[in-house]
Amino acid sequence: MTLTALAIDDEPRALEVIQMHAAKVPFVALSATFTDAFEAIPYLQEHRIDLLFLDIKMPDISGIELLDCLQKVPMVIFSTAYSEFAVKGFELNAVDYLLKPYSLARFAQACNKALEVKQLRQTVIFSDTTSVAPFIFVKTGYEQEKVWLKDICYLEAEGNYVNYVLRDRQLLSRQSLAESLLSLPEQQFLRVHRSFVVAVAHVQKISRHGVWVGDREIPVGASFEERLEKLRTILKI
Repeated sequence: MTLTALAIDDEPRALEVIQMHAAKVPFVALSATFTDAFEAIPYLQEHRIDLLFLDIKMPDISGIELLDCLQKVPMVIFSTAYSEFAVKGFELNAVDYLLKPYSLARFAQACNKALEVKQLRQTVIFSDTTSVAPFIFVKTGYEQEKVWLKDICYLEAEGNYVNYVLRDRQLLSRQSLAESLLSLPEQQFLRVHRSFVVAVAHVQKISRHGVWVGDREIPVGASFEERLEKLRTILKI
């Protein structure tokens, strides 16, 4: 099994270290590196990436803000010189957190964790490879609540929380949209705005600048307009 990886760091030397270490880990294939996080976004949208090595404190946009721009978030290993970001990194379900400078052994340990996560995710795939587990668990306070995917209408970001709007109730979970997308199958859920993810099955109507889920019009952000075409393709309209 191979992990296709991408590295983003505003320091060229830091990227060189990742390149050297990745070359010595046989199951990691580093496909590209970027010093400019904005330039990496189109690449992430167009290519299948399993693992992202990501600096947190960068000019213009932080690594955490970058994740919020993505429809599909790969596994993430944060690589940074700032230990104070560690808690936030793990709140985002990061696979690991590498504090610079780190050794090859520590780098390989983080990569092994990512490989284990990928192998574990494959265990939820049924014999029909297009199917995934029909439910997720959503953390609400100190509890984990089982939620059937078919009941999720849309997700809305509310500050440091995500509101899961279901057919019969709502659940508020302390996480980001980027984190919530990690547990949702991409063929069933589409991010159309910095603050909204819609369930494709519950979309009733598509307008010029929004989509309707029930009686709620969900806005489509300017940077997400291409998602309308993807949505039309999925819905065959």
